[in-house]
Amino acid sequence: MTYKKRFFAYFATMVLFNMAASFAHPVTPTIIQDQNMHDYMFGVALGVMLITNFLMSPFWGKINVYISSRRTFLIGCLGYAVAQLWFAYSTTELQIILARMFAGLFTGGIYVSFLTYIVNVAKPEDQAKYLTYNATIQSVGSAFGYMVGGFLGEFSVRGTFLIQVACILISGFAFYVICEPDAIAGAKISGKQLAKEANPFQAFLDCRYFMSVAFAMLFAVNILINFANTGFDQAFNYYLKDQLGLTSSYNGIIKAAVGLVSFISNMTICVWIINKTDTKKSMTVLVTICAVAALGTTFVENMGIFMVLGVLVYAGYSVSLPVIQNMVASQADPAQKNLVMGFYNATKSLGSIAGSFIAGGIYAVNAKLPFGITFVIYAVGIVAAAGYMVYGRKKNA
Repeated sequence: MTYKKRFFAYFATMVLFNMAASFAHPVTPTIIQDQNMHDYMFGVALGVMLITNFLMSPFWGKINVYISSRRTFLIGCLGYAVAQLWFAYSTTELQIILARMFAGLFTGGIYVSFLTYIVNVAKPEDQAKYLTYNATIQSVGSAFGYMVGGFLGEFSVRGTFLIQVACILISGFAFYVICEPDAIAGAKISGKQLAKEANPFQAFLDCRYFMSVAFAMLFAVNILINFANTGFDQAFNYYLKDQLGLTSSYNGIIKAAVGLVSFISNMTICVWIINKTDTKKSMTVLVTICAVAALGTTFVENMGIFMVLGVLVYAGYSVSLPVIQNMVASQADPAQKNLVMGFYNATKSLGSIAGSFIAGGIYAVNAKLPFGITFVIYAVGIVAAAGYMVYGRKKNA
């Protein structure tokens, strides 16, 4: 298989996996309600998975040096498939929590390997382009996976999980066959050294080597927008089922619309922002758009307008992701880029974890409260983005 054909097959498998990973999301509210569980479980279920994902991601990144990304893909998909079967047949809150924690142990390996394989195998002139493909496939594939899962859920909730598991397993074996070995030949590491180097909090310890006021403001924006979007996403999905009485297919259709809008926006608006504008100012505008749209969802009663505003929140976040990633990379000194990007991923994860737990907890108080909190978090993000405009030292960083 030629270089280009191999990567085409690799990205095609990425599409299948990222779609399959979202099949279960539209039916999760149904499981929670059918089992008469507490409303906060929709946030807790994702939050505990994100925690174990965060804790294990550095381990998978380090171990790929020694066992190859393609083996991690296979191990990760096998473990994730087992976790989703466990989730599908869970009947108590504890079982769901344990199943989601188990899933997080393995999903970290899969998503880390998406990056390590491209960095290790792609030609230098293709790396930036392929990393952009990776981000786009994850975003758009996930959105259309919601749509497929939503329609499957109309027929059978557990059937949706079984189809998801089958697709995950197919993806794992396909990655193993398609990908080239990328481990370093002869590389060895002791268990003690691995434990030290795979410390998930190392990125925070290492930030002392590059942190400045400008970076602090930029990473604050990163934490806040991921906090806000994750909380909004979890509450929005559950609200459609719990308050509006919509079935899983409606959730899927909305996410498909989000995926289409995000794809078009990333291929046009996002590219224009990065190449033609002062990204410091543009980021402030994007966060403001998300804040205003989130505020609208808090008060509007008309379902159609509520949906449109929700899609606008998602679209604004989708465009902001590659923009802030570009800002972080541009601000970093070349010698410290790996440290900086590691800290970027760590802060992104922490924001998502906080957003998931907070949304689940406050939804039980008032169903619209998570949308109000989303506005507040985005509003604080505007302040942080404005602070970066003042302290950022590199033009268009």
